[in-house]
Amino acid sequence: MRGVGVNTRLYISHFLSTWNSRVFEFGAVLFIASAIPGSLLPPSVYALVRSLSAIFLSPVVGRYIDNKDRLHVVRLSILSQRLVVAASCIIFYFLLIGRFWSPAVQWMCLGAASLLACVEKLGSIMNRVSVERDWVIVVSADDEDVLRTLNAQMRRIDLVCKLVGPLFIALVAAYSIAIAILTTLGWNLVSVIVEYGAIAKVYDLVPALQISKQSMPTQREDEALMEEEALLAPDDPEISVRTPTSYWESIKAYSRSPMFLPSLALSLLYLTVLSFNGQMVTYLLALPPFPNTNISYNAAVIGGLRTFSTLSEISATFLSPLLMSRIGPIRSGLWAINEQIMSLLLGTILFVVLNDRSSSAASFPLIVSVILSRMGLWSFDLSVQLQIQQIVPKTQMGAFSTIETSLQNTFELLAYVSTIVFSRPEQFQWPAVISCVAVTCAGGLYARYVRERRGHLIHWSSCLEVKQEGYQVSDDRSERILLSELGSR
Repeated sequence: MRGVGVNTRLYISHFLSTWNSRVFEFGAVLFIASAIPGSLLPPSVYALVRSLSAIFLSPVVGRYIDNKDRLHVVRLSILSQRLVVAASCIIFYFLLIGRFWSPAVQWMCLGAASLLACVEKLGSIMNRVSVERDWVIVVSADDEDVLRTLNAQMRRIDLVCKLVGPLFIALVAAYSIAIAILTTLGWNLVSVIVEYGAIAKVYDLVPALQISKQSMPTQREDEALMEEEALLAPDDPEISVRTPTSYWESIKAYSRSPMFLPSLALSLLYLTVLSFNGQMVTYLLALPPFPNTNISYNAAVIGGLRTFSTLSEISATFLSPLLMSRIGPIRSGLWAINEQIMSLLLGTILFVVLNDRSSSAASFPLIVSVILSRMGLWSFDLSVQLQIQQIVPKTQMGAFSTIETSLQNTFELLAYVSTIVFSRPEQFQWPAVISCVAVTCAGGLYARYVRERRGHLIHWSSCLEVKQEGYQVSDDRSERILLSELGSR
């Protein structure tokens, strides 16, 4: 019962954090567009500033996570997010009721809201990295089966919030923008009590969380650190498991980590327009009806397609843990990224070939391929996350994860650049091709990592063998030693 209680409280806190973040992220764009109508510039500036803060300031957040008490970090992330969202909602409300204010006043309010959005974004990153890359490892007590279950459930919560949160606030906004703003404000102020109470109780129930990662090491602990360094990189004496103390040290530690290539591959997947987000949705809405019919991609149809896409993503949270328990996270990641590549390659090729005849008809195989690829995407995400949790030292987890977050936001911005350069609907095939190339390159990076780690890409005779004695059965002795030692930590 104790374990169930701890996990449930962890899920409740994570749900409230993710829900509030998703609702505010989507709602803020609606609020700005309604308060300052007639231009795409204000919401675009707001979103750009928010993303740039994640790119340049995430490493600072990472070092803070690695150097401070766990509960202090999560408490700061929760309070900063909720208070900032409340202040932002007040600004949006006054912008809404003062639509005829001078442009100078509107832009001053927008500037203030943009700065607050930077704080909210960084608070969201701080909470996600702390909980998903640190707390779950400690709660699982380094039990790989428990860790897989926790990861899958946390990702399931993320995906449900990603689908339902924006839908909820959009429905409220359709009735009244003012009520939507006040709903967001009220929900944030009420949920902060439950969210913090749940995570604080987890901290109390798991004594290991109360042990500081930065307590002064004894001589014996120093020897253990040196042994860990030798295990992670026996041929590279410059690799250290100690916490980076500067921005450049964080980058150096990230680039020299054994998990650099998988993390870079995962980040590269953010350079895509092939998902049911703003760019692809805008393209589908701009398409004419299907030939000889009145059927078109309206909001209802796109909402249904996005639901199917989310169901495909959620299915990965059930299938991926089963696959990892069977063949291990390294090989399951290879299978997952290959599924995503094959799905998108086939759909993109058909889209480019058929696009000259009918853009609406050509979009259908692309849509099917995107839906199927989401299963591979999130299976790959879970596989890489498990490996990062097992291999990256706890003293560097914050720095490593926030550098990764910075890269993800950079590639996401590049995806927006692709649709700025190729902005007309009839040019959408080129951002689609760029996205497909990015996914293929990510697969190549991960394949290189697998080959370096295991000495080969596919070994069919052992693909279906089960785990024994705490490590994945493999003909690669170095991999057995690595996973066995890391699993015992």
